Amino acid sequence: MLVGISLETKQINSIKPIECAEEMSGYLRIVASDRCKLSFSKIFSYFAPRLRSYALKQMGNEALAMELVQDTMSNVWQKSHLFNSEKGSPSTWIFTIARNLRFDMLRKQRNRKEDVCSDDLWPILCEQTPDANEVSLDHQVTMDEIGVLLDTLPEKQKLVIEAIYIDGKSQQEVADEFDIPLGTVKSRTRLALQRLKEMLKDDD
Repeated sequence: MLVGISLETKQINSIKPIECAEEMSGYLRIVASDRCKLSFSKIFSYFAPRLRSYALKQMGNEALAMELVQDTMSNVWQKSHLFNSEKGSPSTWIFTIARNLRFDMLRKQRNRKEDVCSDDLWPILCEQTPDANEVSLDHQVTMDEIGVLLDTLPEKQKLVIEAIYIDGKSQQEVADEFDIPLGTVKSRTRLALQRLKEMLKDDD
């Protein structure tokens, strides 16, 4: 009997990935047909951590990684009707969306090389030690100091920066929350980061 139990367990473990793919396919179909938020939450809970891990390895930045996760899952919600289980697994479909979005993000970054990049301030706000690819600081800037600097910003710029870097929202979410165009959010972010960078330089 013990042998029988062991073999049964091995069989269950061996088909678990297939069962998971079928389960996620089912949730995607329900999301597509019924716009079921509960089913979407099941998909999100399973794929979001995996997407974050992938994004961090590819982009090396927590803010960009989370933006990629949010944008990917937003696409999954909006385009769930396009998923076809006969053409591939849910994992393949979702990670293809993530890769395409990552390429778009990289293209946009290259197209605005001269703009102030949000990565410049991210290590400071997170109180992390920047790596070789990020901004090097001569001293540690504390969150209290950042808070003082934020208070000097115009109110509209301050609200955008706090929403993105402290609350962890994407620029599109900020645009939706404040009911303003996405371009306005990006403009306020650039202006605010430029001003904060200048103030940090003055403090050196």
